Amino acid sequence: MITLWPKQAHNLTIFVSVLLGLSWAEASFAQTVASRDQAGSVVTIERVTVQDGTIAGEIRNRSPNTVRDVQLFIRYTFLWNNEFHPGTDDPSAAFYPTISGDIPPGGSLPFKFAPSPPLPRRSDGSFEGPAVAIAGFTQVIQQSR
Repeated sequence: MITLWPKQAHNLTIFVSVLLGLSWAEASFAQTVASRDQAGSVVTIERVTVQDGTIAGEIRNRSPNTVRDVQLFIRYTFLWNNEFHPGTDDPSAAFYPTISGDIPPGGSLPFKFAPSPPLPRRSDGSFEGPAVAIAGFTQVIQQSR
């Protein structure tokens, strides 16, 4: 059985849908995916030091807008003593910590990260210096009216 709505009910449904859509428009958030070069023009990592697997440094905001909730990508790569015959238990690890806090335009925010659990000490290889990169961030752009 096929039921057809009267024309007034159909028009009312469209009107309510449009009205709800417009009221939700203000609460929407735009997201942009940036290339590594584009992201590097907004946020950079400076003064990185590593001691016993713990990484410390500063996140610098190079944009004219406030930046917050910077997510880092930290990778610890294990290099085998004999890379031609690596073992089966690879202790390499990657982490995505979020550094909370607002960074004003031109400002910086210090960070410190230690893997948990700590990286294992092994005799069959060693960890190369960790790689640190920006994985994501929120840029607060003031609305102009």
